[in-house]
Amino acid sequence: MNELVDLWLYLSASPLFGLAATLGVYALAALASARLGQPPWANPVLWTVLLLAALLLASGTSYAAYFAGAQFIHVLLGPAVVALAWLLWQRRQALRRQALALGLAALAGGGAAAASAVLLARAFGLPADIVASLAPKSVTAPVAMGIAERIGGVPALAAVFAVLTGLIGAVTAPYLFDALRIHSPAARGFALGTASHGIGAARALQVHPEAGAHAGLAFALQALLAALLLPLAMRWL
Repeated sequence: MNELVDLWLYLSASPLFGLAATLGVYALAALASARLGQPPWANPVLWTVLLLAALLLASGTSYAAYFAGAQFIHVLLGPAVVALAWLLWQRRQALRRQALALGLAALAGGGAAAASAVLLARAFGLPADIVASLAPKSVTAPVAMGIAERIGGVPALAAVFAVLTGLIGAVTAPYLFDALRIHSPAARGFALGTASHGIGAARALQVHPEAGAHAGLAFALQALLAALLLPLAMRWL
């Protein structure tokens, strides 16, 4: 028993602890999800977050110590997002024909996501900085943090709201699509990427390549449109 404790203390003090823990927990979560038939509630990202949080709390490991190793995965997020462009390139002819419709859909979806968050937050009487932090909730976290800072929000809080929105959307959206009888992989993927950014796109890519391609396009459009238009809209409001 003492040997196991000593081994754990050694590993937790290593800079590679965060990397090993993240990869190990995600591999187990992905394996369990595949064995269960990839149901939405068994989303590997969701369970990886929950299990890692429980592991850090149980072991008393600080986030700084964990991130010293996990930052290597963080660095790879950029190339992983760029890799989605290959799926879009393969469908470039069809996307060109649908450019206007996709642009309008992205504008309408992003506007609805931001407006609903702001109106509900104001209806409940939340402080202005919380309202501003909620506005970019459907934009990928790094962009949401930058937008929140420009419009008077709290960047760290905006990142939390963005991650929660992505996780909730990835878990609940398939049930909503089925209830609404939306079966087109392209439509499901685009809607998921619009509402749940990169986390939703990852889920869409697991289900269908067409859904993944449209989800990647949607969350890229949301980042662009929100960065350009949301500060102007919030200033007007």
